[in-house]
Parts: sequence; C-alpha cells; structure tokens
Amino acid sequence: MTATPFTVSVSDDVLDDLRDRLRRTRFTSASDAAYWAAGVDPGYLRELVAYWADGFDWRAAETALNDFPHFLAEVDGRRVHFVHLRGRRPEGAPAPLPLVLTHGWPSSFVEMLRVARPLADPAAYGGDPADAFDVVIPSLPGFLYSEPPDGPFTRRRVAETWHELMTRTLGYRRFGAFGGDIGGGVTQWLGALYPGEVAGVHVTSAVITSDFTERPPTEQEQAYLDALRAYDERDQGYSEIMWTRPDTLAAALTDSPAGLLAWIIDKYRDWSDCGGDLQSRWDRDTMLTVATLYWATGAIGSSFRQYYDYPHNRPVPLITVPAAVTLSHEPAFAGFPRSLAERVYADLRHWSTPGRGGHFMAHEEPEQVVDELRMFFRPLRTP
Repeated sequence: MTATPFTVSVSDDVLDDLRDRLRRTRFTSASDAAYWAAGVDPGYLRELVAYWADGFDWRAAETALNDFPHFLAEVDGRRVHFVHLRGRRPEGAPAPLPLVLTHGWPSSFVEMLRVARPLADPAAYGGDPADAFDVVIPSLPGFLYSEPPDGPFTRRRVAETWHELMTRTLGYRRFGAFGGDIGGGVTQWLGALYPGEVAGVHVTSAVITSDFTERPPTEQEQAYLDALRAYDERDQGYSEIMWTRPDTLAAALTDSPAGLLAWIIDKYRDWSDCGGDLQSRWDRDTMLTVATLYWATGAIGSSFRQYYDYPHNRPVPLITVPAAVTLSHEPAFAGFPRSLAERVYADLRHWSTPGRGGHFMAHEEPEQVVDELRMFFRPLRTP
C-alpha cells in the first residue's frame, strides 16, 4: 500500500471544451426581484461564467495546487487522493503529530489548504515549533481524484478507509482528526472506532444523538431541535433531490458547467458566514478552482452518493477519546446547546462558539482553526 506522487493536470482539450460550453451558456431570468431570493442570482452567475470562460487563469491555479505535495494510494482496493505535508521539526523538538483533515460537501481538499502550511510549519507563521503537525488532507471517496466507494458511502466506511490510510499506508501509529459536515461525521467515527490510535477529535459541525429514550431532551435542547426542524423545511430542497434522484440531477450538472457552478455556489453563499456577500469568503478564483476540479473529474454525480446512501448510516456510538467542538456559525447550528454534544462525547474538553466562520470554516477562518487545533491537541501529543 504505497503512495505515489500525483500532479493535478487538466488537458488543453478539456479546458477548450469547458470554455466553449461556458460561452454558449443559456441563462434563465430571475424568479424574484430580490437579489438571490430564489437561488443563485442570474446576473451574478452570468458575470462569473463570463470570467470563468475568458478571465480565469486555470494554469496559475493548477500551479498553486501543485505547490502542495499530492499523492494517490490504493486503500482497501480503491484509489484515494490526498495532500501530505510533513511537519517541520527543528532539532530537539518533538515529532509532529499526524493530523487528518476531512472536508465536506460541496467541497474538496481545497477547503483545507489555507490551514495546511501553518499547521505543518508553525515557526514560519510565528508559532511554536512544538505545535507542528504532519498534515494529511484526503479527498472523500467519489470526490475529485478519489474513487467512489465500493458499496454504500457511509461516514463509518470512510473512517475505516482513513484509518487504513493513516496507519498502513503512511505508517502512523497515532494521529488526530479534524473535520466538518461529512468530514465531522468521519472524524467522529474515527474517534469511536479507534480510541487506541486516535489522540483526539475536533469538529466544527454539531452532532445529535438519535436516542433520547433514557434521557429526554431538556427544554433548551428541544427548542433547538424544533428550530432545526423549521430550518430544514426551508433549506432541504437541495438534499431531497440528491437523496431521491441524484442521477437525474447529475445528468444536468455533468453536462453544463454553468449549472454545476450554480449548484455549488448556492450552498457556498447559504452556508458560509458571509452575510450574503459570497465573495467576502470565496474569491472568484478559488470558487472557479473548485468548480474546474469538479468539472474536469466529472465528480459531481459521485459526490451525491453520500446523500443517496445516507439511510445506511447508523448513529455514532459514545465517543470516549478527547473531543473538541468549534461550532460553525451557520443557521443550522444557531442556538446549539453544549449539552447535546455532551450526549455524544464522553470527554468533551474544548467547546468554542466564536461566532465567525461557517460551514467551510478552515477556508473562511484559517487562523481561528489553526489556533484552536494547536490549543486542543497541545496536551494530547504525548500518549
């Protein structure tokens, strides 16, 4: 199970076809006069598509991506792509702690790149060299350069794959884990399944037990659950179609780069802590880097698998390893009480509600995430 170096590379033919499709895009008109009220604003999309076709420099983005060390490995019979950044350890300093960072949807390894170097080389960013991590950023199965899973996509199955990647492929005996959204679920399962090897788990998304039989929800917990249910009724249209008709949607988005871009940035705006100003969190080049990666790999359809297979997931058992939550500042988690997290984490050592940084926190607030990861894992480096 050796890892081989990998280079992100998109052929000229694929790029020429992409630009041709973008220039021939047919745009819809707005359903509501209010800006973004009915989804992605057609005027905004038109401008972004025009820039993607004739302004965006993919080759510069590709060079920047390849400034990170990329690898492919066969893990449990499937190809896994990951970035692996070795920690910088001055002479006499302790060995860096391995740390696996897992993204969510509609995201990619790009989400984690802004924290990768400060975590691996803290001294270069004004930090303590003793806080260095060996950083591993895998692409989820079915996302970009990682093959879709063999069987249902569940958070537990991804955690089992990550464990094999970290221990058998990379040779780490002990490591930490961080993630949000799908990545948060994977991180939780790593802690639940491998308490002897996982030093601690740090998530940015909330987790809720499904079993309230022995301890009914408190008044505060029930208020949150009711608010979440009301929010989901307004927000879950995107997920309903991916749960029930993913291939129908994928047929459209795999053939239309403008449609693909609209589907992705709709959630970037909704779930980022951007106050309605998408580009305050996602500059155009980063959005189009992610969109080009999805387009070139044809991965949007396979990224839906985790929705279609969601019923195969089971509640995560009690997590006994040290845990930290830096709660995402997004509508779904507004008012989330710490007590709900304590039902899932037996050893919740760090609870933070900074009030900034949304669904894609590592990208939106990299300094915040780096500081919280350093602080949480500092006392956990020695077994």
